[in-house]
Amino acid sequence: MKQDIHPQWYPDAKVTCACGKSYTIGMSKPALSVDVCASCHPFFTGEMKYVDTLGRVERFQERQKKAALQSAVIRERKIKKREKQERDSQPKSLKEMLLGLK
Repeated sequence: MKQDIHPQWYPDAKVTCACGKSYTIGMSKPALSVDVCASCHPFFTGEMKYVDTLGRVERFQERQKKAALQSAVIRERKIKKREKQERDSQPKSLKEMLLGLK
């Protein structure tokens, strides 16, 4: 192996969670700060909570609301289009054909 190319190893590196718990592990950085650890993660604690630091849940919920509103508009457009197709598909009378009505 080549000499002096590997990062420095910290056998007693400290990992600190946002909940206040800290761990000691070995890694190439002297300290690390994390948002969620095994003692506060919803999967391990069984609590129902969102773990969201970037606002992704709120953005997703906003998109869901917009999609619900948009689906109502699209449904109305489809109904109008279907009604127009039904109206246009009926045969024209001779008078309508000659005068160019409808």
